Amino acid sequence: MFIIPAIDLKDGECVRLYQGDYNTAHKVADSYMETALNFHQAGAEWIHIIDLDGAKNAARKNSQIVLDIVRDTPLKVQTGGGIRGFNDIEYFVKNDVSRVIIGSAAVKNPELVKTAVKEFGDKIAVGIDARNGMVATEGWLENSDVNYIELALRMCEIGVKFFIFTDIDKDGTLSRPNHHKTKLLQQKVNSYGANVIASGGIKTIENLKTLRKNGVYAAICGKSIYSGTLDLRAAIKTAK
Repeated sequence: MFIIPAIDLKDGECVRLYQGDYNTAHKVADSYMETALNFHQAGAEWIHIIDLDGAKNAARKNSQIVLDIVRDTPLKVQTGGGIRGFNDIEYFVKNDVSRVIIGSAAVKNPELVKTAVKEFGDKIAVGIDARNGMVATEGWLENSDVNYIELALRMCEIGVKFFIFTDIDKDGTLSRPNHHKTKLLQQKVNSYGANVIASGGIKTIENLKTLRKNGVYAAICGKSIYSGTLDLRAAIKTAK
């Protein structure tokens, strides 16, 4: 299982939120570049970068920071937030981003996902952010009537191989992941050869051990690293 440390960007700074509430944003690091390099030194191969301003405003806002990290670190970057059209996806792929996350557009414009997967294959991931099992969109500010499993299976049918699943009620809480929903999602997409990347609520190495036992492909860790409840180097070693 891969451990993927996270950076969330708001107004050009590294922040964390509680349950997706923008009003709870607080700065967690002085330098995004130093943070990324520290992740690499701890053994990380990937980094997860979300443009919170982009997610909220449906437009890329912090993309230059993403490209700086691609250019100046050895890390593979997966990024999302504000990606609404093919041009946004193409922009990141052509600038060597390893995986582009389509979130709200997967619900509102599934043809975009279909086109992107046909063009870029495994470089496309779908972010499924759920509240009470239902998908939330527009930076988690809007709720849909689409069940998270239903959306994943629709996306599997058009060839999506990677899903970033976040239980919003767990995000930023350090209360443990929603193991039941995450495991169920992985089981449902297994027959398509797809992979689930868990996000939200991860606090300890024990949480990671449970995710690995449940067959989850990777885990995104943010607040647990910044708050010190999880040592990234130890987590990466344990997950292998």
